Order: sequence, then C-alpha cells, then structure tokens
Amino acid sequence: MTKSYILDTSVYLTDSNAIRHYADHNIIIPFKVLEEIDNQKKRLDGIGANARRIIRTLDELREKGSLKDGVQIDKRKGFICVKNYESSNNIPSDLDLTDADNQIIAVALMERAENSDTILVSKDINMRVKCDALGLVAEDYTFGQLVSDVEYVYDGHTIHLVANEIIDKLHAGEDIFLKEGDIKLYPNQFVTLTANSNGKRTALVRFQSYLKPLKLVINYKKGIWGVKPRNREQRFTMDLLMDPDVPVVTLIGKAGSGKTLSAIASGLQQVVETGSGQYRSMIVSRPIQPLGNDIGFLPGEVRDKMAPWLAPIEDNLKFLMGNDRSAFELYVNNGTIEIEALTYIRGRSISNAFIVIDEVQNTSIHEIKTILTRVGENTKIVLMGDIEQIDNIYIDETTNGLTYVVEKFKDYELAGHVTLKKGERSDVASLAAKIL
Repeated sequence: MTKSYILDTSVYLTDSNAIRHYADHNIIIPFKVLEEIDNQKKRLDGIGANARRIIRTLDELREKGSLKDGVQIDKRKGFICVKNYESSNNIPSDLDLTDADNQIIAVALMERAENSDTILVSKDINMRVKCDALGLVAEDYTFGQLVSDVEYVYDGHTIHLVANEIIDKLHAGEDIFLKEGDIKLYPNQFVTLTANSNGKRTALVRFQSYLKPLKLVINYKKGIWGVKPRNREQRFTMDLLMDPDVPVVTLIGKAGSGKTLSAIASGLQQVVETGSGQYRSMIVSRPIQPLGNDIGFLPGEVRDKMAPWLAPIEDNLKFLMGNDRSAFELYVNNGTIEIEALTYIRGRSISNAFIVIDEVQNTSIHEIKTILTRVGENTKIVLMGDIEQIDNIYIDETTNGLTYVVEKFKDYELAGHVTLKKGERSDVASLAAKIL
C-alpha cells in the first residue's frame, strides 16, 4: 500500500529536494506549509534559498497538472497534492486550529482517515511530540544524516601504541609505515604515537596512506603570521592549513579554540607574504544567520545589513595586521583580501584563492554542496565552526553542512579534518565557559 507523507515546513526549509526522497509515495502539502514557506523566501541565507527553490519546484509540478487533485512526481508512482484542513470528526474538538502547527497536524489526521499508513515528517521535536499524543505516526527527517549522534563525528585524531624504537627512528628521519591490519586510519588523520613502555615518549604524525611513510607534524615554533600553536590540535590545524596538497580542510571547535585565527593567519601567510604566491587572493566569509529578527529589519542597503555578521571576520584580520587599518584597507581595495557573505559566493566560480568560511555549522547540506562545487583550480577551502552552537533552527549537530562534509570527505586524500577540543582564551572567558 502506498504511504501518505505530510512534510512539515521545517523539512522543506532544511532540504528543498525533500520531495524527491518520497516520490514513491503520496505527498500531502498542507496549505499552511505553503504560507510558511512563502514567508521565508526573501531571506538572504540558506533558508531563503531553500524556500525559493521549493516554490519553483512546486510551480514546475503545477504546470503538469492540478496540485489540488494531485500531480505525479517524476513519473514514479507517488502523487503530490495540496490540502487545507476542514471541519472533521477526525480532528479533536479541543485542537486549537488557530495554531499553525495544529493546522498541519489536522491535515495529517484527515489524511489518516483515508489512508491508515500516514506519516508526518518534521524537524520540529515538539511537533512530533504533539503527533504522538494524538496517536499520529511522526518521524524526523534524516536524509543526509551520516552519524546518529554528535559524539560519533570524526575528529581527525587517534592514539596508537608503538615500540620505543619506532619513535626513535621517526625523530631520526627514517621512513615509517603503518600496516593496514594494525590500525584503521583515514587519509590525513593525525596520530599520536606513544611508546608502549614510556607514555611520555611520543611523536605527532600525519597518516597519508598505507603506501606512504608517516609525516612528522611541524611544530611551527616561530608561528604563522604571528600566531603560534598553543596545543597539539592547533599544531595539527596549521599542518593541514599550510599543506597545498590538502585543498579541503574542515575544523570543528568552540569559540577560543584558535580555529579562526589559525585559518586566517595561514591564508595571509600564503597570499600576502612576499615570495609566496601560492594563491592570488584570500576570501573570508560566513553565512548570514540572524539571531531573532530577519536581516530585513535592519536599516540600509543589503551590504549595510550584512555588516554586523561580517564584522567578526574584519576584526580578526585587523588584529593579525596589528590593527594597521591602512594596510588592511590596502589589501581589501586591491582585491588581495575579500570579505564576503556566503550568499554572494554561491554564484561564483573561484580559482587561485584561499577561502575561509566560518560558522559553517549554520549551513544546510544543499548549501555547502553548492559552495564546494564552485571551488576552481588551485584553490584551498577551509570550512569551520562549532557544531554545538547552531542558530539555524532547521538543522542540528548531525544534519548541518559542516558535519556532512567532515563525514563525506574523510575517506579522501584531498581532505583533512581537526577537532579542536581545547580553548585558549582569557582567564575570564575560560571561567565563564566553565561555570555559566
């Protein structure tokens, strides 16, 4: 029997291609969902892009037939139609139908009266709880979710016990290979080799492949553009950032872990530093993710409205330049450094550049796919963020763009990842993070 799926607004704003995943079944779109999608279409972030995309998809389907009566999806057996809630004995009398979520649930209850195999799909936990209370089957939207919990996200590092002489040989410059049968590793995974008879005797290495020797991690004692690594993970980070053979780098870490400063400093070193010439420009960006009111509530033109979200990037760049505003403006004016909102990068094809994108945990899977497919020749892209600090209500720790890239790219030699677990902040900031 063909199932009936009612997809909540949150599903469409998470993944504008969600319809395709259910095309073998019937999809019911509550009229309220259309209204809620329409309310989001003017946003400049990924949510707005998804809203506009699903509206275009529905318009294309409308041209094939009536959405009121049902239109076949991709010549598969499923149909899609739009329904509004109506007075019905199947809807509890005490269900407040002035509430948007309840209107969507009401449509699902009406559909269940016709098809007992009806399922409501929502990213909204409370919506699913309501459904359970009403005896309606509800489930989360999990397409693109590659890990079941945040604790299973790949962190890019492991510890491996070896004989003392292995570490001695490494430090002496000898080539050391690891055997596939001894330990399972991913390309560019960092390994802390620890002597099995002396836990304090260690070597920090990067695994490349079982056919290549282990690579000792550079200590960067002199720092990069004035930034020196303060812990093991920061050394790993700089090792990847400065390697031109690893064009995709992902970094996960809390505020104060050093990921942003390390990434921007590495970019400046390879773009601005005399005689380098590895990349022609550095592009630094982040998604626009309003906290509270949408960007449309702010005064000014679009660029003026983006300023509050781009200010942290500018602050980091100025800090690394010793707060020399003239030098900063020179590099910006001649195109060496670009500070851009993610909205304006999506439509570009970028070559010969060092790209740093912060707050990637606020991007959807579709949005980050769009960005990565724009990366051209001789370009390095650094994607970073804190997956435990997500402002986009339609994604979570396991379904955001950053987690998706970390998991999808970990099998490939062109990518590397580091999770920075230690914060290097002021005493006040560290105490606040601990006790508040």
